[in-house]
Amino acid sequence: MKKQTLSQRKVAQVMHEFKEGELHSGKSDRIVTNPKQAIAIALSEAEELKKEKK
Repeated sequence: MKKQTLSQRKVAQVMHEFKEGELHSGKSDRIVTNPKQAIAIALSEAEELKKEKK
């Protein structure tokens, strides 16, 4: 069984929120409905984690 990195877990968490209809765009109350936007948000948050770790 492979271990997931912190970035992979963050992407999985964000995509789960998207599938449940709970992913919000930024600080607004708008719910994300576009899967491409959800992926962009997930990758952005994963990149932030990498920068914080360094």
